[in-house]
Amino acid sequence: MSTEPSTRRSHGRRRRGRAFAAAFAIVVGLLAVFGLAGAAATVAQGPRVTQVQVDPAAAAAASGGRLIITTTQSLAEVDPSQVTVTPATPFAVDTAGRSVGIRFALPLWDDTAYTVEIADVTSLGGGPTAGIAETFRTPAAQVELLQRGADGDTIFRTDLSGENAVPVFTHPHIEDFRATSTHLVMSVRTEDDRAGLVMTDLDGANPRELTLPGDGFVSNLQSADRGDTIGFTFSDAAITADSGRESLLYTMSLRDPDAEPVEIAVEGADPRIAEWRFVPDTDSILLLSFDGSLLLTGSEGEGATALGSAVTIEGIARGSTAAVVERVEGLVSIDLTDAADGPLVPPDDDPGPVSTVTPLPDGSTIRTAAVLEADGAPTGRTSISLVASDGITRLLSEVADTDAVLQVCVSPSARYAAVLVAPDAVANPYDTYQLPLPERTETRVLELADGAEVVSLAGSSISWCQVPPA
Repeated sequence: MSTEPSTRRSHGRRRRGRAFAAAFAIVVGLLAVFGLAGAAATVAQGPRVTQVQVDPAAAAAASGGRLIITTTQSLAEVDPSQVTVTPATPFAVDTAGRSVGIRFALPLWDDTAYTVEIADVTSLGGGPTAGIAETFRTPAAQVELLQRGADGDTIFRTDLSGENAVPVFTHPHIEDFRATSTHLVMSVRTEDDRAGLVMTDLDGANPRELTLPGDGFVSNLQSADRGDTIGFTFSDAAITADSGRESLLYTMSLRDPDAEPVEIAVEGADPRIAEWRFVPDTDSILLLSFDGSLLLTGSEGEGATALGSAVTIEGIARGSTAAVVERVEGLVSIDLTDAADGPLVPPDDDPGPVSTVTPLPDGSTIRTAAVLEADGAPTGRTSISLVASDGITRLLSEVADTDAVLQVCVSPSARYAAVLVAPDAVANPYDTYQLPLPERTETRVLELADGAEVVSLAGSSISWCQVPPA
């Protein structure tokens, strides 16, 4: 039998195989050339942005928000001097691999476009530099307020227009409330006049009752800036000279709502707490006991540092380690990192006796004071002034003699001050709650830059406040 056709077919297959291999080699070679050319072009252009991560809402709600920019190349370390944030706000920079992170030290302003520019960004291996610019916008501010009424009490959520209020929680008797980043917590009295703590989502959904130490009274409800942690003082319903808990401090995490609250007790100190504060951005607590001792403790009362005696705790600014307290000799500012203190800077324009001091992150303070006549006689009016760290004083607002100022709070970003006012105070009686409030309250929101009134909202206890109204 002849083998010629088979041989011709085999030769044809070999020729086609050699042609395919040659073509494949050419394609691979071209791809390699193009790949090397692309890589060379990338290197020649310098690092380019491939991904941007930022949560504008979280960055406006609390300090520590981050903008993370990922590039095409591993980066040489970016120095803070290369970074510009507009509008200006304090920040820190870190570089890791192909990414650079910008951490904002303070909450950002609401409803504001921020631009982050990074100059002379260089790859780890050197080569050309590149500039990076990214812009994002924070959302409009949302706040919660308490409105008490004859038919029940309601927590409303609203923007700063005051025109879009939505009820999120209603109860027959709300003493106070606080907001964390993810929850609302309401101090209530039940139908049988027992204390209760109710936790909900920020929109009022999924209510859950939290565990209390017993039957008694809850006061000084506060929330930490981080960790979904709350704290409160608790007193037993029945206290005698020999028994019963009085004004003991407890904390609990809303991440474990079924857990028992933890008592915060400092060894050797009076366990009864007159005032207290979570120290922003830390796990520490500042305590003022019934005997006037001022103590800085760990999150469970450990490692307490004595800070002398005090009469009141005026406040601790978010984004700051300075606490303003009143000692017998006067108002002082205490650096909680080293316990050093000094007198509060005097204002260059003293309107009269100061009633409250609210510290701000930059070392300035908001002070309310009684306005006096030239001869020293009281006018009945109340001034609200911004006193810079060097004492330069600027009047923000003046409250009429018919109204009473109950509390001043600052927004997390320190852009606004919220002034709680009892209008027509003489004809505005207080209710009979454990934490009494006038029947009518107004929360006036002022822009700190110029003192302009942004809005006046009906209600009290705006969620910016770290403590209840006095």
